[in-house]
Amino acid sequence: MTYKQDYNRKYGFKPLSKSHSLKDISKTTGYKLSGLKTIYSKGIGAYKTNPSSVRPQVTSAEQWAMARVYASINPKSKSYKIDKSHLVKNTKKKKVPKGYHRMPDGSIMKDSDMKKKY
Repeated sequence: MTYKQDYNRKYGFKPLSKSHSLKDISKTTGYKLSGLKTIYSKGIGAYKTNPSSVRPQVTSAEQWAMARVYASINPKSKSYKIDKSHLVKNTKKKKVPKGYHRMPDGSIMKDSDMKKKY
């Protein structure tokens, strides 16, 4: 089974051969798009600098690069160990609504409750 098929099975996509954009992979996995783009670029570079190591069924640098991205998001692959420094989870904090305050632990509390508590 390919890493793309593993990805599709893990996240419930059918058919297992379905392709995804980097943006889709980022949304599904929670990894930052910038990190996935870096891995994609490394795949393009690897294809172009060492074409003799590329399997015959791979017909383009883009195909090789996407295969590297799919492999990199699978913790069981060698590529994951190499590229994991680029795989950073998105940790956007929720916007604090008016009348609320972010506490040091990251939780959100109503301003009126803070006055009673503190």
